[in-house]
Amino acid sequence: MRYLVTGGAGFIGSHLCEALLAGGHAVYVLDDESTGSRANLQHLFTNRELRFIAGSIADTALLSRLVGTVHHVIHLAAAVGVKYILDNPLQSILTNVVGTEKVLQACKEFEKPLFLASTSEVYGLQTHAPLRETDYSVIGATSVSRWSYACSKALDEFMALAFHNQGAFPVTIARFFNTVGPRQSPAYGMVMPRLVDQAIRNEPLSVYGDGSQTRTFTHVKDCVEAITGLLSHPEAAGEVYNIGGTEEVSILNLSKRVKVIADSQSEIRLIPYSEVYSRNFEDMPRRVPDISRLQRAINFHPRYGLDEIIKDVIADRRRLLA
Repeated sequence: MRYLVTGGAGFIGSHLCEALLAGGHAVYVLDDESTGSRANLQHLFTNRELRFIAGSIADTALLSRLVGTVHHVIHLAAAVGVKYILDNPLQSILTNVVGTEKVLQACKEFEKPLFLASTSEVYGLQTHAPLRETDYSVIGATSVSRWSYACSKALDEFMALAFHNQGAFPVTIARFFNTVGPRQSPAYGMVMPRLVDQAIRNEPLSVYGDGSQTRTFTHVKDCVEAITGLLSHPEAAGEVYNIGGTEEVSILNLSKRVKVIADSQSEIRLIPYSEVYSRNFEDMPRRVPDISRLQRAINFHPRYGLDEIIKDVIADRRRLLA
């Protein structure tokens, strides 16, 4: 089968391309390298089934040509990371909404099935756990830039499901919860590689706020396994799935575990949000997925625990920082 992966040079995208090629598929990657990098695919360029196209989903003609060439579209291209989104709010909205609309129109033109990557951010300020796909979104004020990302991704879901429900083409949606692992850059505000880099350098581990906010973390290999499982499961079309881990941890305790596993001499330093982000920044106190729908669909169970994830990230960052 031939797949088009938008954003395929990114962190998750590069691992997904690796898995698809290993499965004997042909992969077309469309990426403008705004947050991804072809270096993430360098080890795959000897595979003749990989084609890298430097370009944007905003290029309607290019996008149409590529969608018409493949059997299935995987749309990962999006603005990523809290820091990037806060620094580039307008471009993030345009990428997520206008870019996705172009992908949807191309899929409609050629009646190609679509896998749409979404995010746990759409749940907003929900405080209960675990979060189910049918839970309401609780979005903050429009004056807080962070919620523009949540709203733009929710709108992506609404648009994609509208096309599906009108019979234009099949759509499967997945909401990612804090996917981490090798090749993830700390440049866009990702907490795990940032803490690991600080621990490796024996610098203070910066924990924002009081560190009580909790998350779960998903190894990128588990995430890719879930994606490929859904791709091979036709009954998944028309549904939304959480893809995430099951071990809830506070960011303060995460920093302590990173310090121990990295054998670091770093101190842990609590930093007020106001010193890192704009004055109107809001964070979510809790973010834990219910993955029972995914388990029922493809018998998915995460294989990597939190300590294994941390060890993999440490090994990757040590290699890059050596």
